[in-house]
Order: sequence, then structure tokens, then C-alpha cells
Amino acid sequence: MLRRLILLIRDEFGVSKSQARAFLVVATLMVASWSLPLVYDRMLDNEGFVIQPQDIQKADSLVAILEKSQVLSKSYPSYTAKNYPKETQGNPEQPLTLFYFDPNLATVEQFQALGMPRFIAERIEKYRSKGGKFRKKEDLQKIYGLQPTLYEKLEPYISLAKEESKTQPQATLTSAAEVATVAVPPKSNHFSKPLEVVFDINTADTTQLIRLKGIGSKLAARIVKFRDGLGGFVSESQFSEVFGLDSLALGELNRLARVKSPVKKININTASPEDLDRHPYLSRRQSEIIVRYREQHGAFQSEEDLLKIKILDEKLVSKIAPYLTF
Repeated sequence: MLRRLILLIRDEFGVSKSQARAFLVVATLMVASWSLPLVYDRMLDNEGFVIQPQDIQKADSLVAILEKSQVLSKSYPSYTAKNYPKETQGNPEQPLTLFYFDPNLATVEQFQALGMPRFIAERIEKYRSKGGKFRKKEDLQKIYGLQPTLYEKLEPYISLAKEESKTQPQATLTSAAEVATVAVPPKSNHFSKPLEVVFDINTADTTQLIRLKGIGSKLAARIVKFRDGLGGFVSESQFSEVFGLDSLALGELNRLARVKSPVKKININTASPEDLDRHPYLSRRQSEIIVRYREQHGAFQSEEDLLKIKILDEKLVSKIAPYLTF
């Protein structure tokens, strides 16, 4: 029968005699591995799965402990907002006192007296220290974490100072602020903000630029480097070309910086490729082609002659023309 089975396998699959035997062995092992677990389960004695008395006692004791813990939990008060850290609430230990205040001038203690959590008050102070400013009442809602219900209570009492009174000390707040739990001692030497003056961007140094909001030492140095590379700004629209300027810094430049001094120009008919390549608007390849075209066709007479160079488009020529002489 075994030979007959091997012959059937060889005829069916077209394999050799040895391959047919190997196939038969593998098939036998597969059937055995599949059937052995079933046979083993049936051979097991059902008594092996009976729960022992000691296990029943342990289970009963665990159930009793759980029931007791549930009874105890009902006798304790629920975990209310009183259990949370004080910083996530207002100031429940302090009576809520409403008074007129300027969010650009109020102190942390005064914010707390108004019912704000301390961490929100400190967040406002940090926002102001980085140059942030509240220009209208609704700006206070931008502070992350300030509850809308608290803002609705404080909104009628927000009093923003006018432009001419920005430099006045915090004494402009109403005297009702004195009811705060922590008294704020008056400052004898109040810091007054330096007067903001319009300046020439083409002659300004980094010290003058650092005085503007949103501009630090690195950004000031980057502005001066870009300006010197250009030869000076010809338009205030070029401020946005400085890498890394955010909306705050750009707004400060547009507000106070002016283009008053003339720019340094390059003689297009005598400049070398290296001289032209130093300008931020021209690449090394463009500079070399300009000089090569000049050597082949003669001196440039006007900026229209630059448009004859195929790699220079009208937009680039209009940008570079204020810095060239012919």
C-alpha cells in the first residue's frame, strides 16, 4: 500500500521516488501535529480542572475585601475641585474684588486680587516682558488658560491707557487696587521708557536696532550685515527681505526706520565678477556673465542694456539698478 501511495504521489506531482517519500513523511508529521492536541485534551482527566477548596476560599476573601472597599469609598466625600492644586483655580481664599485696571501695567498681585490664578498672572507678565502689548480689551483673551467666564467679569473694568499716558507710572490705576491681599509698595524710582524716535536705517548701528521690540543682538547684526551687503536700503519694502524677521520686528522697523541716506553704488562698467558677486541680488554665475557680455559688446549705457542678457529678467534688473552707475 505504501508503494502504491508513493506511485500515486509521483504520478500526481511528477516528482522522483525520493521526493515522493519526503512528501509523504512531511504530510504525516503535519497530520500528527494537528491531531495530537485534540487527542491530548480528550485524554486529560476532568478532575484536573476542578477548583480546589483552598482556591474557593481565596476567591471569597478577595470578593469580601472589594465589597468592603466600596462601602468605605461611599463614606468619603467625592474628589471635588477643592482637591485640585490652587494654581488651577482662581484665588478661593481671597475675596473677589473688582476694580479698574490696565493689563499693560497691572502687577501679578493685582491680577490675583481680581480673581486670576497666579500662573495666569505670571503668564501675562512674561508676555509683556517679551514685548507683548494689549491694544484693545479683547487682546486679553489671547492669554492661554484665561477662563471666558472670568474675562466676562473683568471686561467692564479693563481700562487701557492712551498713547500719551503710556509712560506714566502705575499710579494711574484706581485706588481700589489697594484692597489686594498683598500690598504693593510704591516705587520711588519708576522706570520710564525711552522716547521712541524715527531714525535712518542706513546709518543705524546694532545698539539702536536692539531698542526696538522683537529685535535682539543676533537679529540686529543680521539686519546691519544685509544692509551693508546691499550698500544700503533704497526702500522700506526691503526690510521684509531680511531673514528671520517676524511680524513684531518688521512692524517696529516699518514704524520707526526710514531711508534717508543714499546707497553705495557699483560701477557696472568697471566692476569685476567678484565685486558684483558680493551683492546679495546677484549670483556668481550672473556676475561672470555680466562682465563677459560687457567685454564682448562694450560698456553698458543704461539698465535697458542689462535686459539684453538672457539670464537677467526685468524684475532682477529693476532691483539691482538703484545700486549701479553706468
